[in-house]
Amino acid sequence: MNSKYYPFCIFFIFIFIYALGSFTRIPFADCVGFVLNTEKGELETVFSSTSHPLYINTAILIRKITGVDAILANRIVVIFSAALTVFFVYKTVSLLTDKTWIPTVSAFVFGLSFSFWRNAEIVEVYTQNAALIMIFLYFLVLSYQCEKKRNTAIIAAAFFLGLCLWLHIQNIFFIPSFLLFLYYFRQNRKTVILSFLVFLLVFGAVFLVNYFQGYPLNSPFNSNEDIGWVRNSLNKSFGQYLKDFLVSLIYLVYNFNVFAILGIIGVFELYKFNKKIFYPLFIAAVLHYGFATFYAVSDNYVFFIPSYLIFIIGVGMGLRKYQDLTWVKKWSPLVLLTPLFYLFSFLMISSLPQSKDFKEKKAYKGGLKYYLLPWMNNNVGIVEFTAEKRTAPEPMSWMTISAEEYIKLKISQGYSLEEIKKF
Repeated sequence: MNSKYYPFCIFFIFIFIYALGSFTRIPFADCVGFVLNTEKGELETVFSSTSHPLYINTAILIRKITGVDAILANRIVVIFSAALTVFFVYKTVSLLTDKTWIPTVSAFVFGLSFSFWRNAEIVEVYTQNAALIMIFLYFLVLSYQCEKKRNTAIIAAAFFLGLCLWLHIQNIFFIPSFLLFLYYFRQNRKTVILSFLVFLLVFGAVFLVNYFQGYPLNSPFNSNEDIGWVRNSLNKSFGQYLKDFLVSLIYLVYNFNVFAILGIIGVFELYKFNKKIFYPLFIAAVLHYGFATFYAVSDNYVFFIPSYLIFIIGVGMGLRKYQDLTWVKKWSPLVLLTPLFYLFSFLMISSLPQSKDFKEKKAYKGGLKYYLLPWMNNNVGIVEFTAEKRTAPEPMSWMTISAEEYIKLKISQGYSLEEIKKF
């Protein structure tokens, strides 16, 4: 097969993988809120740190255009975005090597990484966010690696970074890297100025849309929810910060297993390969990784994904460093055994007596299975949890309020409670 078709094959392979493991019932966390908004069909027009209008409106438009139900519309957005992310992981790494097996392995390493795979199986904004980030990174690297396409790539990088900020305000951590990136190409004066103006126009639209609706200019950084987690993130002890950092390393290993070593080696390899590519990526990775590490929320694992998108480039560079070693190429297909690694970890931890209390505490949403296996087949759903008035040892009102509204809406559409429990 011609190598130009490889990324397309990988795209469809991951469409199949993610569709196969996709949720059976609407999962916990923000999922039911997204489905509810899609079901109501009211376009989100206000940008805030938690509103994610680009994601919600994409799902609503898919539902209106195709006629599919709200759950399937969200599933389409999530799975398509996830496969597109893996597609651009391949395309980006391939810019740094002429060996086709290296971007192929890199794509599978990232596509099967736990945090990303899990978010490809639920209703969340993070795969669409990852897709836009990866496209931005692709054009950033392309600017250095392809002189003929440089001017177009610099402008495209600006556009997609601006679009990233429509989706999630966390992406402001890419701005210092973007400014350094433009500085490196300062000799292309007209292109750099145009690129900066494109970024300002796209990102500035976020503020203008809110302003013309009567909201203050700082509203995209605000949230309607309690921001106690911001204060908590800044008021930890040294011991808590150290614990957070150690947990982040466990996340890294669980996501990339043995390939985490290659990723670390690849960071230094990228520095030697091209410092002007290294510094923007390194700065962005440190900012995102640091934010995710110390962010005081229970699901902070999702905020590592932007840094993982950069880390996978490091994995590719690590493979590139050892590309002439026969055993590296020979053993790299072991990445396909990643699902077995998750399954083995689940079985091993489940057998430990120390895990009993945790399993009982988290039984309401599936126990250890929910936390250690990325696929979501036959999962416990928030709708059935709410409909049956089950209880949990943790605050659930922020989920059940949306679930109760969703249940009432589906009842008004003629569904029975037993039918609704299956959603």
